[in-house]
Amino acid sequence: MVVLGLTDGITCGAALLQDDVILSALNEERLSRLKMAYGFPRESIREVLRIAGVMPTDVDLVTVATVNNYFLNGLRAFDGWFQEDKGFLRNAVFTTAGKLSYLVDTVPGLESIYYRFRWPVFAARRRAIRRILRSEFGITAPVKFVDHHIAHAASAYFTSGFDDAIVVSMDGGGDGASSHIYEVHDGEFQRIGYTSAYDSLGNYYAYVTHIAGFKAQKHEGKITGLAAHGNPIYLDILDSMITVRDGALKNVGRCVFSGAIRALESRLPRNWDRADLAASIQMHSERVAVEYVKHHLPRHRSVKLAIAGGLFANVRINQKVYEIDNVEEVFVHPGMTDCGLAVGSALTACIGNQPSARRREVIRDVYYGPGYSAEDIQRELRNSGLAYERSKSTPAAVAKLLAEGYVVARFDGRMEYGPRALGNRSILYQPGDRSVNDWLNKQLQRTEFMPFAPSTLMEYAEESYINHEGAQETARFMTITFDCTEQMKTMCPGVVHIDGTARPQLVLREDNPTYYDIIE
Repeated sequence: MVVLGLTDGITCGAALLQDDVILSALNEERLSRLKMAYGFPRESIREVLRIAGVMPTDVDLVTVATVNNYFLNGLRAFDGWFQEDKGFLRNAVFTTAGKLSYLVDTVPGLESIYYRFRWPVFAARRRAIRRILRSEFGITAPVKFVDHHIAHAASAYFTSGFDDAIVVSMDGGGDGASSHIYEVHDGEFQRIGYTSAYDSLGNYYAYVTHIAGFKAQKHEGKITGLAAHGNPIYLDILDSMITVRDGALKNVGRCVFSGAIRALESRLPRNWDRADLAASIQMHSERVAVEYVKHHLPRHRSVKLAIAGGLFANVRINQKVYEIDNVEEVFVHPGMTDCGLAVGSALTACIGNQPSARRREVIRDVYYGPGYSAEDIQRELRNSGLAYERSKSTPAAVAKLLAEGYVVARFDGRMEYGPRALGNRSILYQPGDRSVNDWLNKQLQRTEFMPFAPSTLMEYAEESYINHEGAQETARFMTITFDCTEQMKTMCPGVVHIDGTARPQLVLREDNPTYYDIIE
């Protein structure tokens, strides 16, 4: 069965699967060059079909992640599809309908009123998706809508290689929830935890991102990087807003969006420090996430943990969750944010129709995007007028340039799926330069406190990172931090963060042979 998975929210994209094998997967931002692009993923659909060599008439089923998109009021409905209403990403969290969507779980009787009010918009989205697939792409296959957190959970479990696991999805919110937790045995899911979108920990991280002067839903990673430069002196303020009670996340501040932002700002001292605020929300989120997850784990046996959702884009939270005493292994889906929903939604259909395929191997690589031949690249270079030379041994030539202190942009093979650059579309530099964060971040127009990430051969992981064994598979995709050994701190200071951690990509030859050869 050929399944086309779609997501049409923030970081929209498409994935094409045959049975349970991912043939191609791509997000619109990689094509449009607009970070976290949202809307209907036209170009992604065209590309995933082209890459896989699949005709539109060969598609047996289309899955769409997220049953009801709560923020469609931030978009205008045109005949072609929903187009951007300028300022949507900046202002979506302040919209009336957005606030209502997060209250439906807490105010008795409001849910039925809300859905009567919003249903015409939800229905219009469904009709538009079916119409565009048919008229623009010639895809007439049935369309199935998949719950937001079920799609996240499927993406995590079915790519983890685990038979039995606790599966956690946590983010800002989707389909009325900000978290689902499942106990899974041989592919059978039983939900054991749920948090409403009103009680969202992820949203509070976004509120602090906004207060700190960055863009919510986009720059949360900057808060994570900045946190190590501050002191967590505002923990009490955050505890008074969102916490864990009896194993459940609770929005004790009783406010959301602009109301929550105003409440946080009013409780901060007049001369509050941005780095201290970042340190506070980071430590607070780590503690709350750990307490929440730990409450749902079995007490007297070790477990394997598979996780996805936007909260787990935070690599420090992932490390803290992994360090829970009875967590034996952790796996973070490489497309852990909403960029992975297309894959997750398609997996729910593929695996659901093939019970024998439920025990999956761990995902081996994420090079699911477009690739280009040497002839394609040479033609573009000739057309550009740039001087170039073709090496007989490209890995050796690149390694020599790196050893001589050059910065190398590597464009090779198929593009990565997910938010990380994992060697094929990467900027490379040798890690021994302690000053690299200052000068290279400036050249790349990155914030100066953002750390760079190391690519480490798997056989050197033990001498480089502490307590990596139960997370080395997920570390192949740069999804978790580890504490660094003294040797790593001494030899590779350019990629060790101020807190003594690093977010590595552990590289195996079978995953990416030419990239492995460069590092070796």
